[in-house]
Amino acid sequence: MEKQSSQSAQVIQAQQQTANVNVQAQLAKLAELEIKYQRLQDIEQIKQLKARYFRFVDEKKWSEFGGLFTADVKIISDGVDYSKGGGAAYGKMIGDLVGKAPTVHHGYMPEIQIIDKNHAKGIWAMEDLLTFPDKKGAYPGHHGYGQYTETYRKENGLWKISSTELKRFRVDPLKNWNPNTDPVTGKPTK
Repeated sequence: MEKQSSQSAQVIQAQQQTANVNVQAQLAKLAELEIKYQRLQDIEQIKQLKARYFRFVDEKKWSEFGGLFTADVKIISDGVDYSKGGGAAYGKMIGDLVGKAPTVHHGYMPEIQIIDKNHAKGIWAMEDLLTFPDKKGAYPGHHGYGQYTETYRKENGLWKISSTELKRFRVDPLKNWNPNTDPVTGKPTK
């Protein structure tokens, strides 16, 4: 009887050890899934950040646009450094240049890599249509194709653009916008 009791105790002990191993394996799997979930959530937040970038430019929301960047952002567009003054100054410069002219900006096919919990980098294909107000000395309008190469930093729980470099690979000329016409129909406004 004593031998049987000893064997039962050994079986119970072995079952408890197996159960502990299974619990530890499940906890490790859960931790791995939490890391993957956070990575996917960070990627989605960066996609939304860049979507707001394009939308704010086209909606002419320059103050909101400036808030998408870190204070020490590095901004390069077609080889020109616009970093001085940060995102707010860059937004004001674009706003002053474009005015109310219609613009279209698209970004797609992002390749986003999470470096650590507060840093990421990405490459976005892009396309833009810019038609500046048709006046003396205005920049020529264009339909551009290229890519953004960017870095991101999480600050106070929010992802922001910490560097951005735009390179256009092709630029087709467009006629500039006449402010006395409707930007959609091209018909004169009253």
